[in-house]
Formats: sequence, C-alpha cells, structure tokens
Amino acid sequence: MDQRLLRATWLGGLGVIVSAPSLVYLALPSSGGLWHRLSVLTGLLALSALVSAAVLPSRLRSLNRAFGIESVIDLHRFLGVATASLVFAHLACVVAAEPANITLLDLTTAPGRAKAATISTLALVALAGLTVLRNQARLSYELWKLSHVTLAATALLAAALHVLLLDQLVRNAVIGTMFVLFALMLAIVFGHRWVWRPMFDPSTQFVVHDIRRENPTVSTLVLAPCSRDGGPATTWAFSPGQFAWIRLDRSVIAQEHPFTIASSAHSDATEFTIRHTGDFTKALRRLPIGASVWVDGPHGAFTNDIETSAGFVMIAGGVGITPMMSMLRTAAHRCDPRPYRLIVVASAPEDLLFRAELAQLRRIIDLEVTEVLRRPVEGWSGPTGDVNAELLSAVLGGTPPPAEVDCFICGPPALVTDALGALELLGATPDRIYTEQFDMA
Repeated sequence: MDQRLLRATWLGGLGVIVSAPSLVYLALPSSGGLWHRLSVLTGLLALSALVSAAVLPSRLRSLNRAFGIESVIDLHRFLGVATASLVFAHLACVVAAEPANITLLDLTTAPGRAKAATISTLALVALAGLTVLRNQARLSYELWKLSHVTLAATALLAAALHVLLLDQLVRNAVIGTMFVLFALMLAIVFGHRWVWRPMFDPSTQFVVHDIRRENPTVSTLVLAPCSRDGGPATTWAFSPGQFAWIRLDRSVIAQEHPFTIASSAHSDATEFTIRHTGDFTKALRRLPIGASVWVDGPHGAFTNDIETSAGFVMIAGGVGITPMMSMLRTAAHRCDPRPYRLIVVASAPEDLLFRAELAQLRRIIDLEVTEVLRRPVEGWSGPTGDVNAELLSAVLGGTPPPAEVDCFICGPPALVTDALGALELLGATPDRIYTEQFDMA
C-alpha cells in the first residue's frame, strides 16, 4: 500500500476510535444536566484515548511502517497524557454535577464502579510518574517495560470494569456495540502481540550462523533462516534500515531488546551489529553457533526505499551506523547510481566501524565517507567536534541541493539535535529528514 494511503488509513481508524462513541452520545436525546453530560463525554473520550494509546505500541508492522517508530511512540505518549487529563476532567465534572460524589473517592465505602475508576486513575498517575522518573531512577529496560505494561493493563481493565458496572451506556445498542468492537480489537491485537508472535509464529525463529567481532565492545550477530520439521526455512523480507526485537527464549516473559538490521535486504543471512553494554547483549555475544533466537520484526519507517529521492545524506553516531550499512549494502546489491554521503561520528578512531568495507563500497556505488571524532587525538587529521552546518555544507558539495535529498540521522539524542539544526540551516526539507534515536524505548 502507498505510504500516504497507509497513513491516511491509520489516521482515519484512530480518529474513529477516539471520536465515534462521543459523537454517538452527543446525538442521543439530552438527559441530565450540563455537568452530567460533560462527565459522560469526558469519560468516553478518556476511554477511547486509552484504547488508542494501548494499540499504538503493540508492534503493528503497517502502523510502524506508516509513521516510523518514533512518531508512533510520541503519539502514544501524547494520548497517555490526554487520557490522564480527560480522566481528571471527568472526575471534576462528576463532582460538579453532584458535590456529594466526592465521597466516591473513598475506597473503603465507595461502590464497585467507583473503586474501579479510582484504581484506573491511580494506575494512570503511576504510569505518568514512571515515564517522567525513568531516567532519574535509572530503571533497567526490563524493569521499566514490566512496570509499564502492568500499570497500563491495570488502567485499561479497571476502566472497562468501571464502564460495565455503571451499566448505562452499555445498554445503548450503538455505543454498546462499539464497546464490544473495542474489546474484540484489543483481544486480537494483544493476542497477536503477546501470544501468537512470541509463542507460536514459526517465522520468528532463526539460528546463529556466525558471530563476528568488530572491535572489543561490538560484534555482529549473523542469523540464518530456520528450517522446522523438515519444512522450508524461515523467510522474511525487510527494507534496509528497519529494526527488530531479539529474544533468546520462546516465552512471553523472555527478555527482548530492539536492534537495527545491518545486512542488505537481498542477503541470505540477517545481521545485527550490537554493542555489548549489558547482560543481555553480552549473552548474545556468547551464543554458540546453531543456537536458536527469536526475532520479532521487521519494524519501522527508517528506510531509504524511496524511488523519488535524488540522493541520500546519512549521519551516524557509533553503532548508529548499522541502519546506514543496511542501506549502503542494499544499494550496492541494486547498483544504485544515486549519490550517498555518509558522516560517521565517534569518540575515538577504534570506534569507527566497517572502515574496510566502506572503502570497498566506494568502488561500487557513489559513496563518500566523512569520519568525525568528537575530541581531537594525536595523529588525527579529519574533522573533529559536533556536526554543524559548515561540515554538512562541505560534505554536500557537488550533490543535489539539500531540499532534493533524503537525510537519515541515527545516534544519541545530542547528535540528532545537532544534525537537525544544521540541516535546517542548509534548507533541508523537514518531511525528507528521518531520525532514529537510541532512547526510543
């Protein structure tokens, strides 16, 4: 499906989820006072926003391909904030409609419907606090994920119980049907995300073919398709620059982490170049040849599969070069004649990856590589410091104008910010700039 049509379809679907129950309620004959109607309306909007927020991070490939993982997560966070705001507006309207309703907040005496609402609200507050304090508390990815999923499930289930126990709108034929459709949609999405993909999908299983050490802290995990029960090997297709989650066990609770695919889209094997900074990544490096791993992907819209582009500018920091390598390797397979300009930023010369291969790729495609060190070292004659407009202007000399090329930036947030500012100064088109940051999770 065309990218624009895919985006329009998803936006339309999410718009229906968020607005349809409220619009139907507004069309019903007026009953109760203004504050009562506002309390119902804000409650419906909060529930719809919560459902949408729950769907967004459920690894729907077409959704991630339509908008990119960063945009999906940004929208998820926005809807989370909107849900919390609407819940507090709902509570305010309930009390304004009948001041005595303030007693519903007392869990010791409140009826079941009010207890469910309070539990859902507290879970949402805890979710917001967890998001804000994640970096300050230095929570591990696994602990943050478990806490986030548990609180989100609690908020969603308690909200659904609150609606059922109220027993008002569920008796309306149209709105009640919408609630049933919401429940079915969530069951399908969550079943695919948490049951089918991690437990039963045969296409997720790969075997370790090789592990190449790139430097003391970085290795490339080479995965081969897996043949099951004498049948054909696992096959999958991905676009250069996409990523996937890797897990070491076929289990819902197994640890998993996202990594960018580094190999060509036309290669028989699938490669992930990984920096070993934690227990999980160190375990990947120690895997024996022939061991099974499970891969959930591909995901994302960070790809240069763009036929209308006149050329590409790539800015990578550290292992942020992995999606760029996938794009460049794929371009070499396709004999792409368009210009590729790659800027690689590293802390030290030994952190500059794939130097020999990039030299070979320069003989196959129109590729120029600029290596930048953050701090000067003895004997280094190349650029140093941050990525700025002056550096980009020199790199882009002789290529199509910045407004006609597509730009890809992958690395730490500070690098992405610097590169975006420099591209803006040079007149790059915002909708032709693609970013992927290391802290997306």
